Amino acid sequence: MGHPFPIREIARQAGLSEATVDRVLNGRGGVRESTAREVRRAIADLDRQRTQVRLVGRTFMVDIVAQAPERFTTAVRAALEAELPGLHPAVVRSRFHFRETAPVPELVATLDRIARRGSQGVILKAPDVPEVVAAAGRLIAAGVPVVTLVTDLPVTGRLAYVGIDNRAAGATAAYLTGQWLGDRPGNVLTSLSSGFFRNEEEREMGFRSVMRARHPERALREITEGQGLDATQYDLVRAALLRDPEIRAVYSIGGGNDATLRAFADLGRDCAVFVAHDLDHDNTRLLRAHRLSAVLHHDLRQDLREACRLVMRAHGALPPAGPVPPSAIQVVTPYNMPAGAAA
Repeated sequence: MGHPFPIREIARQAGLSEATVDRVLNGRGGVRESTAREVRRAIADLDRQRTQVRLVGRTFMVDIVAQAPERFTTAVRAALEAELPGLHPAVVRSRFHFRETAPVPELVATLDRIARRGSQGVILKAPDVPEVVAAAGRLIAAGVPVVTLVTDLPVTGRLAYVGIDNRAAGATAAYLTGQWLGDRPGNVLTSLSSGFFRNEEEREMGFRSVMRARHPERALREITEGQGLDATQYDLVRAALLRDPEIRAVYSIGGGNDATLRAFADLGRDCAVFVAHDLDHDNTRLLRAHRLSAVLHHDLRQDLREACRLVMRAHGALPPAGPVPPSAIQVVTPYNMPAGAAA
């Protein structure tokens, strides 16, 4: 396992003892395969962050914990690592704890493990359920600042929420959907990955409020718990289309858009308007192919830069600042793709 990093750096990145890392690197056995994977992952993370590792300055080790589809966590990782060099003279290092789906006890165990091991800060995207709220509270009680990303946990005592105004985003999606459907008849499918993420609930509420006010004649059909994964999303969408032959538009709050479009195509149905969130790899490709009408996008790099600065302020490394304003909501079409959109 060739690498240029000292054992102590790998151990810190992995959150393991130097002795354990030494056993893995030298193949001495007696180490679980999951632990060996953590060591390999730590080396890969250090390799991506090597511009930071050798800098001289105050170092902040930040843990990013997220339950989300791989396409979104890949975008989060890329956005954060692109921002790290710009945080000089401080040195921010990151450890990633990503899961597409996970039982709540597993997510809680991750947060409790970070609390025991220690961290300069946690950037958290997690469902708003009592067990997770309690675990975040234990982190904060242990002196670890918590910043929520994309979806909030407002009763935890977190430092701040970083992301868009989700109600405004849902209202924007409703305005666009109503304008583009025009006088054509049709109902609208709203798709959530899970009812336990506050951001998705708020987007749905904003969407429903504006649609009821402006287009009361259109029925809204909701599906949820697809987790934003194509395998589960396809069956949910197909079943909804079979139940309601009048569905003509989609507001995708939680992703799985490839599968949603495939369900329409397999049933020979037309999707006249399709509004989605986030310029991840899938949505960028679908938007360029004109298969999505618009994507509501926000600058993840800006969000993660602000999250890191919040952690640094909590440790007195930056002067205090005012409340964090919501991120700007960008309505992206095939004709105004931002520079650097996913290939």
